[in-house]
Amino acid sequence: MRLPKTAHSSRPWRIHELTAGFRLEDVWALPTPGGADDFPQLVQLLASGDPSEGSSRAARALWLIRWKVGQMLGWDADHGSERPTIRERLPADLRAAPSGPDFDALPFTSVYLLDDEWAAELANRTVHGVMHIGWVQDEGGGYRGEMAVYVKPNGRLGTGYMAAIRPFRHRIVYPPIMREIGRAWRARADAG
Repeated sequence: MRLPKTAHSSRPWRIHELTAGFRLEDVWALPTPGGADDFPQLVQLLASGDPSEGSSRAARALWLIRWKVGQMLGWDADHGSERPTIRERLPADLRAAPSGPDFDALPFTSVYLLDDEWAAELANRTVHGVMHIGWVQDEGGGYRGEMAVYVKPNGRLGTGYMAAIRPFRHRIVYPPIMREIGRAWRARADAG
């Protein structure tokens, strides 16, 4: 479920001190009910996922088109070396913390992993993006994941790219991703 941006910005997350110049694009409640100690399982689940293999044909098609166009136009070459990454700008305490898992399919790099928050970033010709995952207490005393997406567009290409994908993200891409995360989370719980 999509949340107001204040659901994220009102919390004392460490990511706030690292994302000056980024725009908070989206905040989502993840369908991942759990206990206080379940955050590491959520992080591993997300790092191992591949949204281009989800059950929604429309979303799969959009992912495949995006990867193919990005490959043809050189959008996805690593451009992190042209500008400082968040990982390179971490304060000493976060630099000493674990960075988090490697991703199986997505072009993200883990930045830091704490007991209740994890950040990963990507940098390419279109954007410098940050995915932040937090583990928040819900109204019933349990916990669930919350995902925030930060973006810093790279010039006119990035600004145009973000404007072009906005309606697809909210209508076609994110809803099936949320359903896939929920299914995978329930399957993990049923297997355990």
